[in-house]
Amino acid sequence: MAKKDKAFVQDITPMDQDFSRWYTDVVTRAELMDYSDVRGCMVIRPYGYAIWERIQQELDRRFKETGHKNAYFPLFIPESLLKKEAEHVEGFAPEVAWVTHGGSEELAERLVVRPTSETIICSMYARWIQSYRDLPLKLNQWCNVVRWEKTTRPFLRTSEFLWQEGHTVHVDYEDAQKETLTMLEVYRSFVTDYMAIPVLCGQKTEKEKFAGAQDTYTIEAIMHDGQALQMGTSHNLGQHFAKAYEIKYLDKDGAQKYAWQTSWGVSTRLIGGLIMVHGDDRGLRLPPNIAPTQVIIVPVAAHKPGVSEKANELLDILKAAGIRADIDERDQSPGWKFNEWEMRGVPLRIEIGPRDIENGQAMLVRRDTAEKQPAALEGIVASVNDLLAQIQQNMLDQALALRQAKIRKAATEAEICEAVDAHKGFAISPWCGDRACEEHMKAEYNITTRCMPFEGQEEAEGAVCPICGKPAKKMIYWARAY
Repeated sequence: MAKKDKAFVQDITPMDQDFSRWYTDVVTRAELMDYSDVRGCMVIRPYGYAIWERIQQELDRRFKETGHKNAYFPLFIPESLLKKEAEHVEGFAPEVAWVTHGGSEELAERLVVRPTSETIICSMYARWIQSYRDLPLKLNQWCNVVRWEKTTRPFLRTSEFLWQEGHTVHVDYEDAQKETLTMLEVYRSFVTDYMAIPVLCGQKTEKEKFAGAQDTYTIEAIMHDGQALQMGTSHNLGQHFAKAYEIKYLDKDGAQKYAWQTSWGVSTRLIGGLIMVHGDDRGLRLPPNIAPTQVIIVPVAAHKPGVSEKANELLDILKAAGIRADIDERDQSPGWKFNEWEMRGVPLRIEIGPRDIENGQAMLVRRDTAEKQPAALEGIVASVNDLLAQIQQNMLDQALALRQAKIRKAATEAEICEAVDAHKGFAISPWCGDRACEEHMKAEYNITTRCMPFEGQEEAEGAVCPICGKPAKKMIYWARAY
C-alpha cells in the first residue's frame, strides 16, 4: 500500500520543477475544475465551487454590512451604450465578444456579452437618480462576465469567469473616494483574515488603471513563484460615466449636478491566488476560515466493532459546534484517504481507530505542518477549534514570511531586473511618474508596475528614477504578473 500511496502523490509535478505544470496538476487532481469544449472556458467542479461559495458568503455579508444591496443586470449590452464612454470602449474593445444574430436573423444592433457592467448599469442610474435624496446608491452584482482572452489559465485568466462588481453613486468626490477606499479595505481584510494572504495596497498608475476610471486602487499578492497577482481592484470613476450617460441629480441648492461614481470587484481569480500562495508539493493547503471542509474524519479499521459508530458520533459533535466537518467511509485504505485529503487541502484530519477509542482519544493531523497529536474525545471541540485557529495564523505567518523574502529595494534598472529575475520576486524603487519608463520596462523585460503603496512614499523624496534618472515622485512596486 505504501508504494501505491507514493505513486498517488507523484501525480503532482513538484512546484520547483515546473510551477505552471504543478498548478495545472493541483487544480485538476483536486477536482477544482475541468476543461470544457469551449475555448478558454472552464467547468468549476463542486469542490472548486464550494470554495467560491465560501468567498461569496463572507464577502456578501461584508458588502451588506457596508450598506450595499444586490441586484442583477442583463448579460447583453447594446453597442451604442458601450460606445458612449470612449476611454472605456477603447480599453475593452480587444476582449469583447459580440452577438450579431438572433436565431437566423441579423440583429439591427450588435450586442456585447458583458465584459463588465458599467455601461448597462449607468443607463439605469440615469433613469433612477433624480435628487440628492436618492444618493448614495450602493449596488452589487454577482454574475459572470466574458473577456475574449488570447492566453488562458484556470481561475487566473479565462474567457468566462465569475465575479462580483459593486457600482455606487455619490453626491461628490469626497464621498466617492471614501467609498473607493472603504471597499479596498473590505477586500484587504477579507483576503488577509479569511484567505491568509497578505497583500500590498496602493494606487495603480495612469497606464495600469481601469479604462474609464479617474483613479484605480489595488491589492496585490506575491505568489510562490514570485509573480504578482492582482487580487482585487476598487475604482473612483469620477464623473466620466456620469457625463457620458447623463447621470444627474438635483442638489440641495436647486442646481442640477453630475454624480460621482465608483466600481470595485473580485473574481474567481482569488481561488488561483489561494492555490499559488498556500499550495505545496502534496497539493492544496486551505486556510480553515475559507476551507469548505475544515475537518475530515478518517475511521481506521472501520470494519471493527464500534469504530464507524464512534466516528459518526464525533462527526455529529463537531457539526453541532459549527465546525465544517465530514467523514470518509469509502472502501479505500486509510493511507489512500490520507493522501486524498492532503491533496485537497483540508486543514485538519482526525484519525480514529479501535485503540484510540479504547484510550478515549483521537489523532489530530495538521495539513499545514503534518504534525500529529492525540486529543481526548472529552473536550475535542475545544481542541479542534484551537488547532484550526493555530493553522489559520500559521498559514498567514508563512505567507508573510514568503512575501518579505521576495521584496527587494532597487536603485537601478539592473537591480529591478535582478529582484524580479534572479530573486524571483518584487522590486520597490523610486519612480519619476513618466509613462515612458513603464513602457520601457514592459517592452524590454515584460516587467510591469503593480502599485504605488500607501505607506513609505516619503522614501521617494530626494531620490531619482532608476530608469531615466529624473527626480522621483513616487515609490512603486515592479514585478511580472499573471
